[in-house]
Amino acid sequence: MERKKPLFIFEMANNHQGSVEHGKRIIKEIRKVCDPFEEFEFAFKFQYRDLDTFIHPAYQNRDDIKNVKRFQDTKLSAAQFEELLDEVRNNGFLAICTPFDEASVDVIAKQKYDYIKIASCSFNDWPLLEKIGGQGMPVIASGAGNDRETIGKVVQFFSNRNIELSLMHCIAEYPTPNGNLQMNQIDYYHTEFPDLRIGFSTHEDPDNMLPVKLAVAKGAVIFEKHVGVPAEDIVLNGYSANPGQVYQWLLAARETYEACGISGARYTPTDKEKSDLEALKRGVFVKEVLHKGQTVGREDIYLAFPCRPGQLVASDLSKYNKIQIVKDTVEKDMPVMLEDVSIQNVSDEILGNVGNIINLLNESSVVIPTGSSCELSHHYGMRHFHETGVAMINCVNREYCKKILVLLPGQQHPSHYHVKKEETFVVLHGDLSLLLDHDTKILHKGDIITVERNVAHSFSTKEGCVFEEISTMHYLNDSYYAEEDRFVSPRKTTVHLTKEMLSAINGKE
Repeated sequence: MERKKPLFIFEMANNHQGSVEHGKRIIKEIRKVCDPFEEFEFAFKFQYRDLDTFIHPAYQNRDDIKNVKRFQDTKLSAAQFEELLDEVRNNGFLAICTPFDEASVDVIAKQKYDYIKIASCSFNDWPLLEKIGGQGMPVIASGAGNDRETIGKVVQFFSNRNIELSLMHCIAEYPTPNGNLQMNQIDYYHTEFPDLRIGFSTHEDPDNMLPVKLAVAKGAVIFEKHVGVPAEDIVLNGYSANPGQVYQWLLAARETYEACGISGARYTPTDKEKSDLEALKRGVFVKEVLHKGQTVGREDIYLAFPCRPGQLVASDLSKYNKIQIVKDTVEKDMPVMLEDVSIQNVSDEILGNVGNIINLLNESSVVIPTGSSCELSHHYGMRHFHETGVAMINCVNREYCKKILVLLPGQQHPSHYHVKKEETFVVLHGDLSLLLDHDTKILHKGDIITVERNVAHSFSTKEGCVFEEISTMHYLNDSYYAEEDRFVSPRKTTVHLTKEMLSAINGKE
């Protein structure tokens, strides 16, 4: 959605104090403050946590852990948040919400918020990002404490899914002293990600107006601040602004000043910021006992808050990370510690294989349709992809199906058959050796052959091959392999073909 005015976001967080009426009071008082500022656009933001699953069972109702107690003391039901959401909309605000778990993403989508916000501590929580990416909603993400490589991966993640992303410079120290503001990071974001809307999420003392002036001067177009209303029994924290301070903040946004931090490079977070972020991450816990040598899959673990120092956390669960237990056993409901596992990242291998596939496609002059995705089948693991595997580019799957399959030189695909699908292969480039039951066919460019249902077949190539598969509808779990019990899990990795990749393949400038 296109926004022409700067957007100011008022983060309520837990400042509603678990009271719907107090939350409504905050919304109404901030609305009055905003009325003189017609040049700006405004939004209110909530935070959603499914506390029954977000907090580890052993830590439920613990008063000695600050954030556990605060989250539970200020808990609101879905119906109560719905009432607050109605108040936000009735007062002319856009509605934004931050989920900290997958269940909360479903609620946000159902309630039709205008934006979904990703908190700094969840920035590379890949399971949560996968869930958010499936909604297609505009996203605003705060990147505090993350390095350039991680930020680039998250930006690419949403770009590949054609999801609108805005990126916020944020320092996750609560509150943030001036010496740690790193305001030149706004310049850095503009340089590194010129196609994104860049903003500034603030945690400084609410009487400090310098940061918002610097953010405006550096071209930020989104601004976020925690807000609340004090009462007889309510004292705001050190980074939440009352209505009077919000008015001064908006007034200060009309001015500009120039300031400095680190320029042209990503800043190094302080130890306190790292500690604050780590304290909010979800940790990995074991569903049932795991043994030495066992590969850890999502079905073997669950994520819960809080995590322990040195524990495996959600951000370690990238689909490119292969995690194996090196300890004798990890017992049920125990945390998985970093010292308990070995982590192998296969992203470089995947990128190298994708490069080889693109080179072969370029050599073949085969045109790949826009919007296609590519599945890399690596039955015995990515390390053995050059020997056993295939790249399957999915073009269309309706009552009819079209795929483009790429075999690298020397690669073969194991014997299998389909019960529901009949398929026809057309060789577009190179050589293809096709084994049908016990009959081997050697095919070259222009050759065509049909594989009927229930016919076992395997294929391989000497020089490399690109061939078209035209078939009836493709169904999941309709490929039956004799060697399936020896395959790795998962045995497929999806690679999204970007515009740049397609331009290279299709020969466009």
